[in-house]
Parts: sequence; C-alpha cells; structure tokens
Amino acid sequence: MTVAHITGSARGIGKAIALRLAQDGHDIALSDLPSMSEELEKTRTEVAAHGVKTAALTGDVSDPDSVRALMTDTAEQLGSLDILVANAGIAQTKALLDVTPEEYDRLHAVNGRGIFLCYTEAARQMIKQGHGGKIIGASSIAGHKGFALLGIYSSTKFGVRALTQAAAQEWAEHGITVNAYCPGIVDTNMWVEVDRDLGAINGVGKGESMKAMAAGITLGRVSTGDDVAAYVSYLAGPDSNYMTGQSALIDGGMLFV
Repeated sequence: MTVAHITGSARGIGKAIALRLAQDGHDIALSDLPSMSEELEKTRTEVAAHGVKTAALTGDVSDPDSVRALMTDTAEQLGSLDILVANAGIAQTKALLDVTPEEYDRLHAVNGRGIFLCYTEAARQMIKQGHGGKIIGASSIAGHKGFALLGIYSSTKFGVRALTQAAAQEWAEHGITVNAYCPGIVDTNMWVEVDRDLGAINGVGKGESMKAMAAGITLGRVSTGDDVAAYVSYLAGPDSNYMTGQSALIDGGMLFV
C-alpha cells in the first residue's frame, strides 16, 4: 500500500485530493495548521471511511522543523512516504502599490518557502527509503500568467513551477518524479475571499467578480475540487511514471499555452 501526504487538506482542494487518493487505495496522511484541527479530524473520518489507514497531523509548512516532523511522522505512523501533495497555500488580493513588505514575506513564506520545504523534506525521506516516489505541488493559473491585484500571489506560483522543474532534474536519479497542478477558478473558500476582495476594490457586489472571470472559461463553469483531484490522481498513479517537471493547467480552458 502506498502512502500519500496532502498538506492543507482540512478543506477545499486538499480535502478533495485526500478523498480521491483514498478512493484510489492510498493510505492517507492529512495535515493542516493547528487552528484547523477540528476540520482536519472531520476530514480524516471521511477519508478513513474508504477503508484506508489515516493520520491527521498539524504543522506549519513555512517552518522547517514542522515540515520535517510532518514527513517523518507520516513514515513512522503509516510505514512510508511515497507521494507528497504540497497543496497548502494562501492568497492575497491587493494592488502592488498597497502591498507591504510584511505581506509580501507572508505569501512567499507559505507559497514559496512552504513548497520548497515540503519538496525537500519529502525528497529526503523518499531517498532514505530507497524506492523513489512522487512529489506533486500546487501551482496555479497565476503561475502561467501574472494577474492584476494578484501580483504577489502570482509571483509565488511562478516560483512553484521553477522549483518543480529544478527538483525534477535533481531527483530523477533517485526515482522521484516532480510535477505540479495549476487550477483556474475553483469553487473554494479561497476564491470566495478573492471574489470578496476584488468586489471591494472594484465596487461590485458579491459573486460579480467571479462571474466575470468565469465568463472567460471555455467549458462554461468554474471548477470544483474534484476536477483538480482527478488530475492529481493521475499524477499520483503509475500512468504518470514517465512525466516529470511539468506544471499542467486544469482551468476549463482559460489559458492556452
């Protein structure tokens, strides 16, 4: 049985990924911030209903010691670490001239350093185990195009693509593949917050900003966490064994690159 660890998995896309990978037969380690412990345990119960082994862990992906503990605890509690999904992330909607250095650092601490730490600590564990693995990171449509009012967020997601390419090249000799998924507009709490903040900046009502963005989706709807999870299922499975260093869009046809 393979073991998958999904960060930021108490709710949203991370939860959807955890449920899908459990359906696929992987044992699942879930992790999120200590403040999300109650939701995390509820998700763990849902995941365990698929008949797989589970662990619910708390930590901060921006903290090196915390990330190291998340990876080692996964291996100790579930037997190994075969798949990492570095999903945890945050967003901010703000004009560049209004962003403070502290806000810049906060986004990069979670979305940039957090991905780096999760990638490297997972790789160390996988190399120690000696049978390879799959590392999968959360980029975004904003990692392919910089968006106004999402400039700092976009910069972090471009960084995920670069780390993914570099890690894929460095760790191939260990049998580790590294890929990223790039969602578009997803019906999650994060995008509800983005819609709210865009609405406040542009003086439009609730849901109007998301509606305007959704008008540019070729398939005619915003995505769900399940849409993203289906692609991550592919990346976590054997059919993607010859794929590495890639950051594919799952956006319903917003960008064509």
